[in-house]
Amino acid sequence: LFAMTMATPSQAASGPVHISFVKGGWFIGGQAGSGTLRFKGRTYRLGIGGVSFGLTFGGSETELVGTVTHIRRASDVAGVYSAVGAGATVGAGARMITLANHNGAILRVHGRTAGLALDLDLSGLAISIK
Repeated sequence: LFAMTMATPSQAASGPVHISFVKGGWFIGGQAGSGTLRFKGRTYRLGIGGVSFGLTFGGSETELVGTVTHIRRASDVAGVYSAVGAGATVGAGARMITLANHNGAILRVHGRTAGLALDLDLSGLAISIK
């Protein structure tokens, strides 16, 4: 018996994202910002927030672009993200990182950070749909 399966619109999809936020702190840090998700022909506004504990010193402004995958609807992008693997710094201030949330959304972004800040990762990044 031979069976052929075809992708259906209800299966997981992806969309481009743009995120910008400021981050600062002294041991306990915070971040706030905004962004957009383009998904199935529509643009959704995103709210960015989060608190980090541990090695956080200084402040920075970050612009990231990339793709969110494994989403079935725009609301799947919402949630608190944790790092998948390690983040990397590429050159002067350029970053690449992969994050995942409890909905199974995978966020792969890259971009630049400006400012004086030292922190270990973007775990705890919270994204909401506005």
